[in-house]
Amino acid sequence: MDLFDYVREKNMETEAPLASRLRPVTLEEVVGQQHIIGKDKLLYRAIKADKLSSIIFYGPPGTGKTTLAKVIANTTSAEFTQINATVAGKKDMEEVVKRAKETLGMYQKKTILFVDEIHRFNKGQQDYLLPFVEDGTIILIGATTENPYFEVNGALLSRSSIFELKPLEKEDIKVLLKRAVYDMEKGMGSYQAVIEEEALDFLADIAGGDARSALNAVELGVLTTQRSEDGKIHLTLDVASECIQKRVVRYDKTGDNHYDTISAFIKSMRGSDPDAAVYYLAKMLYAGEDIKFIARRIMICASEDVGNADPMALTVAVSAAQAVERVGMPEAQIILSQAVLYVATAPKSNSACNAIFAAMDSVKSKKTTVPVHLQDSHYPGAANIGHGTGYRYAHDYPKHYVAQQYLPDEIKNARFYEASENGHEKEIQAWMKYLRE
Repeated sequence: MDLFDYVREKNMETEAPLASRLRPVTLEEVVGQQHIIGKDKLLYRAIKADKLSSIIFYGPPGTGKTTLAKVIANTTSAEFTQINATVAGKKDMEEVVKRAKETLGMYQKKTILFVDEIHRFNKGQQDYLLPFVEDGTIILIGATTENPYFEVNGALLSRSSIFELKPLEKEDIKVLLKRAVYDMEKGMGSYQAVIEEEALDFLADIAGGDARSALNAVELGVLTTQRSEDGKIHLTLDVASECIQKRVVRYDKTGDNHYDTISAFIKSMRGSDPDAAVYYLAKMLYAGEDIKFIARRIMICASEDVGNADPMALTVAVSAAQAVERVGMPEAQIILSQAVLYVATAPKSNSACNAIFAAMDSVKSKKTTVPVHLQDSHYPGAANIGHGTGYRYAHDYPKHYVAQQYLPDEIKNARFYEASENGHEKEIQAWMKYLRE
């Protein structure tokens, strides 16, 4: 490298976007993704030992696919080449393969080929790489935001290890943001900026696991914000909101407005106002509320406030809770909306809630004994002491019902469940009335 090349490379490093400058050089600098690069994990050991086979990184934008590829480039003794599938053609791949063969033949060095957006390659392009991956001329590292099992050639998949990268956790994003603001070498520490905790929390929430978008916002904030009287650039909540072009919703997840909003959300579903319910849902989602927390509240409301007036409400709520964990945001918002609207518009009854509370009060206040004819009679000698004697099996009678006492003698006339006249409970009420008469 001559002096001109050195100066040009240094200029590119300092002028590169912040997200690019902060890319880790070593595995130890990587933030997040410990499920695949923890010290006891296969990928960590393979990178450290420089014993990589072909791999495909799969995950949302900003989760570190290219970062991990760059770390591998910095740690491997193999030749490292990178192409982007959105612009690369067959001629580019032929050139890579030609150089890889020469490197292997002349220096006994393997070539790692990093293909970004590998799902953009058509079947023919993927097929072209296959024999060179198979004979070891090339070690392939592919990166894709799409499910590789749908978008990548099955033959390539069978010769590769698939590693799924997850959206970064909020605390991971905060680590990167602090590094961006205060790091003197790679970050923007020389600008003497200060990021407030509120702004840090906001950006980490809004990023939704995408480190790049949060880092871009910090860079924009530092470069465009005037210095304060103390000579420092203060990245406040308002500055952060402007830089990421998203309005701040005052929503402290541990404070009053968190509880106020969730309270209004539940009361709107209970009060059969679907518009208000979906509005508060949107407010919580916009502010970055945990979708699992929201799903739990919907399930509770489906049982507490709808109950047997529409037994499907709980089924819908539980299905939604399972679905949002599998799907994640942003699509999870549609699933949550469906469940919220179902619960909000369903006929309401709190009879199940009242029944268990009344029964619990009775248990606490009265000592009772199980009637003899209901006691267990399956063990030898039970009949000798009268256990189970006189019990009538309901299925032996018309309509599978026979009148007999089930409650203990001490509370034999108690009534805990009072079915409402709403929805399905109206049918339950009529059936119970028929049985009792």
